Amino acid sequence: MTQKEIEQILKDYHWMINSIKILRDSMKDAGEGLTAQYGVEASLPKPKGVTGDPIYREVVRREKRWKKVAEYEEKVKIIQDRMIAITDDREIEVLHWLLEGKSYRWIGLHMGLSFSHIKRIRDSIVNKMATYETNGTNGTDGTYDTKLIS
Repeated sequence: MTQKEIEQILKDYHWMINSIKILRDSMKDAGEGLTAQYGVEASLPKPKGVTGDPIYREVVRREKRWKKVAEYEEKVKIIQDRMIAITDDREIEVLHWLLEGKSYRWIGLHMGLSFSHIKRIRDSIVNKMATYETNGTNGTDGTYDTKLIS
């Protein structure tokens, strides 16, 4: 994974986590309230290439959303798997606030550091994460099988 990709995922991490949570909650129901057309509308011709079945269209829409959730989860997992590479206290603190969606300015004010210092710490975090390789476990059971890429 390149440094640019890690940097972008770090920027997007907070909203992706929130989106995963919201999308999972919104997709729990089975689409109650969907009804087929009836009366005169049911006898009218449908546009070519498009199904008139609202249930089918809802299934297609939900499938696309589930694929998006899976994409977000994969990106989030990349960061979570590589967090073990960050061991410096300042880097851990900056990483925490970045994952919470805080700005560099806010983090700098909170930690008493300059904006440019926070960016240097972020660059160090990105570099460590980009050069860290995992075996695919997310470490939730306390196990990590990782190594530094040379």
